[in-house]
Amino acid sequence: MPGARGGLRCPVRADGPAARWGWCLRSRRLALEKLISDAPASRPRSLLGLCPPLLLLPFPGACWCRSPVPTGSAPASVQNLHLCEGYAGPDGRYHPGFYCPRLTDPAAHRYCCRPGPHALKSCCSQGAMEALTGVNLSSLPVPGLLRNPLALPFVGLYGLLVLVLMALDLVHFYRTKRCSLGRLLPCGRCPPRGSPALGGLPCFPALLSVGGAAGGVNAACTGGVPGASSPALSLQEDYAKAEADASKAIEADGRDMKALFRRSQALQKLGRLDQAISDLQRCVSLEPKNKAFQEALRALGSSMHEKMKTMSCTDSKVEQMFQILLDPEEKDADKKQKAAQNLIVLAREEAGAEKIFQSDGVRLLTRLLDTAKADLMLAALRTLVGLCSGHRSRTMAILAELGAPRLSAVLGVEHEQVSLAACNLLHVMFDSLKEGLQKDFRGKEDAVDLKLLIKDLLELLPLEGASAHGRDNALNLLIKVVPRKSPKETNNSMSLWVIDQGLKKILEVGSTVCGAPGSLPVTENTRMSASVLLSKLYEDLKCDAERENFHHLCEDYVRSWFEGRELAGKLRAIQTVSCLLQGPSDAGNRVLELEGIMDSVLSLCASVCEAHQLVAVEALIHAADKAKRASFITANGVSLLKEIYKHSERDSIRIRALVGLCKLGSAGGTDFSMKQFAEGSTMKLAKQCRKWLCNEAIDAGTRRWAVEGLAYLTFDADVKEEFVEDKAAMQAMFQLSEDRSVLYAVASTLVNCTNSYDHEEPDPQMLELAKYAKQHIPEQHPKDKPDFVKRRVRKLLTAGVVSALACMVKSENPALTNSCRELISRVFLALVAEAEDRGGVVAQGGGKALIPLSLEGTEVGQTKAAQALAKITITSNPEMAFPGERIYEVVRPLVSLLHLQRTGLENFEGLMALTNLAGISERLRQKILKEKAVPMIEGYMFEEHELIRLAATECMCNMAMSKEVQELFLAEGSDRLKLMVLYSGEEDEKLRRAASGTLAMLTVLHPPICKRIPQVVSAQGGGSPASRAPVSASRPVLRAAAHKYCATINSRVLVLDY
Repeated sequence: MPGARGGLRCPVRADGPAARWGWCLRSRRLALEKLISDAPASRPRSLLGLCPPLLLLPFPGACWCRSPVPTGSAPASVQNLHLCEGYAGPDGRYHPGFYCPRLTDPAAHRYCCRPGPHALKSCCSQGAMEALTGVNLSSLPVPGLLRNPLALPFVGLYGLLVLVLMALDLVHFYRTKRCSLGRLLPCGRCPPRGSPALGGLPCFPALLSVGGAAGGVNAACTGGVPGASSPALSLQEDYAKAEADASKAIEADGRDMKALFRRSQALQKLGRLDQAISDLQRCVSLEPKNKAFQEALRALGSSMHEKMKTMSCTDSKVEQMFQILLDPEEKDADKKQKAAQNLIVLAREEAGAEKIFQSDGVRLLTRLLDTAKADLMLAALRTLVGLCSGHRSRTMAILAELGAPRLSAVLGVEHEQVSLAACNLLHVMFDSLKEGLQKDFRGKEDAVDLKLLIKDLLELLPLEGASAHGRDNALNLLIKVVPRKSPKETNNSMSLWVIDQGLKKILEVGSTVCGAPGSLPVTENTRMSASVLLSKLYEDLKCDAERENFHHLCEDYVRSWFEGRELAGKLRAIQTVSCLLQGPSDAGNRVLELEGIMDSVLSLCASVCEAHQLVAVEALIHAADKAKRASFITANGVSLLKEIYKHSERDSIRIRALVGLCKLGSAGGTDFSMKQFAEGSTMKLAKQCRKWLCNEAIDAGTRRWAVEGLAYLTFDADVKEEFVEDKAAMQAMFQLSEDRSVLYAVASTLVNCTNSYDHEEPDPQMLELAKYAKQHIPEQHPKDKPDFVKRRVRKLLTAGVVSALACMVKSENPALTNSCRELISRVFLALVAEAEDRGGVVAQGGGKALIPLSLEGTEVGQTKAAQALAKITITSNPEMAFPGERIYEVVRPLVSLLHLQRTGLENFEGLMALTNLAGISERLRQKILKEKAVPMIEGYMFEEHELIRLAATECMCNMAMSKEVQELFLAEGSDRLKLMVLYSGEEDEKLRRAASGTLAMLTVLHPPICKRIPQVVSAQGGGSPASRAPVSASRPVLRAAAHKYCATINSRVLVLDY
């Protein structure tokens, strides 16, 4: 054995049989002790300078040399005593090394030990090692403790990171190799890679589209097997476009296999399987060895076979359902009901509707209509609705088969549900034919069909055999389909044709006197529906000549019943006047001025016949609209109405007389100085109206007249105060608002209670002139001051007025005219006047109801509703007030407030509301851009009014986050950037901060603007130092200062105190 510094190779010649295990038998305890004693204190050596690390044997003085230690090398440090190097076990398997102690070992086991050749290395204590080696280790320093459990969490995080990366890699692999994976599945989506049909292009879920004449592919493949659907081809229009593009490419090159293959896919999605097979067969003929084409053709043939099988099965089912319904011997009602329901459900799908139509279904459905059984007629009508929905050609064929007279006859049956179903069918037919008329598909033929349907509806109106419900449905249908939907439409020929052909028929319905011999059967809503239709037709006229023709027709009809007729004819004439006064009031006033009409009304009010009194009193009430006529009636008919009210035994007549008195008593309007009746009389009339209104034992028609009375009496502020205190009366009125004929009266009452009608403050100088000229000066009631109005609004909100108004707007009611919409919009604007009330209005559905009001109706009504929306948007979180897609519907009404014809307050509120919306999302900013609001916002940045100019600048600050707006500031010849720089030096701190915020937003989001700002400042030349201050500062300072302001604008809700 060499000296202490030497090494020892194992085995040596003196070693015994155990030397084959690499065990050194010549090292002895003395050598170890000498090695320890020779080691310097400053640099302790290993126990074995021969072969570190030391491994103990069961007999003393043996060591295992893993590798020789070269002579001259420094002996290993004592710290290696705790290192167990990797080694090969007895079974030949390699074991990795480790440090002692391990996490599973006690802290004192800091030495690496191996008891024998057949044992594994392990950690042991100092005592155990001394016992095995017989060497005292106390003179050596104890090895350090290297384990640290704190590393485990970091190891776990590292492992989690590895798992996340593996998952992302798997997702990426799936997305890029989905076509390859799809081919391994039974229904693969893509043909083999490198197929000539696809040109070896990678597969992406893009729209099938082929380029122009060159036939180049504009999108990657979306699947080669028929039946596979692409996410981008989710709409029918996309498939049609893909088919059209492919056809253009094929026209340029008939051998373009890519275009043929893609067109076959598009045709398959469009349901034209025969054409799709033709294209695939052409592909196979051009390239017979292409397996992708062969597999696609085989799959498409199989799909077509299955469809034919299904269709044949459907044919049998359709025939079976018709057999069950038409079999007179079938007594099972449940079976018939199930067959009818299945037929209706099948007709709602395009394929099922087409199958019924091709299976001679129209003739069979006609037989069901001819059975005159309500359940079978309902099934036939609802099935026909499915056949006609959105399909013009089928609608024309069905109309030709059934005939318009038959449909009109079904509409006039006594059964209410059957009549309503026929009305729905006719409405669907009108929509389908009008769609073809708008698209100019056989426009003349469609117009003729429409006129035939309308002519039969007009013929139904005066028909004595028609039911009351059928007559109402016919009127409602004419209201929906005849007038123009919007004044922007220039063609009102349909309304003119209806006036020429059917105005007298409509007036005949409106002039019907209930209970008179030979009168038409009508409901309580029939005359109101006729009035609404007349009003719609009159509003659809465009010039004075057309209106004059309308007046002449109405006058001729009234004269035909009034002149030379007996009492029954005069009653019809007076009833016609009432109908016109409720509808087109201009025409009614013209007719009322005919000789003898007004005198007949007053004389009939004194009639002993209750029916005559009823007609006359109603006419008198409607005639008292004009102030001059009201004064005439006050002088001649007040005493008569009082007598009727006091002595009549029928409540229906008393309530009408009461409403007449109410109307005459309110002739002075809101003028406190004009009193038609004695002090206290108006309050008595209002009290009686509230009493009748709350009496549920009285029929709804009589209670409706009580609301009419309150609509006039609430001009008096004393009546308003008492009405809002009567919670029972308010709840009764809200419940009664579901009746179509009372909507206008309810809205008028609420307008009066909230003082939301138009009133202008008189000019003080004009007041002085009026006093000097001794002219009458209107006086305001003391209880109409703002404090009283606020209290009344709060009480209405507590009573649930918002919910009632929302229900009135949602109901599809012909009586919800544009004038009625305007009144409701006025009430909503009054309800949101105070910021603290707006949250409650939104919670009860006011925000949702205001959107349709701001898009339909009169211009004044739309403006009032838009202003109410602006107030809500200013002080509420728009995302909560208008959740989901509804928030995007608010943009257009708010932009309408920026038009020049709006008031300054409306402009200001619109700008503030758009500022809040523009700070929410890019999609909302794009919506504002689409509505062309940016030029108007820029225009108001030059406004003289400080608040409007500030609001426009703040709105532009938020709009600057949009890329399109940023580009506007870099446009050649634009002074937008110069204006912002100038505003940054203004004395108004808020304006200065808004402009600085805009500059900061622009410089951060669009760095090229940074280069333009110094140019703008230098171009100003002798500009004031204040105007150059924002840009003379360093760019980071400018951003930091201005961003603080921008963050304030975007994070808070702008609260306006005005």
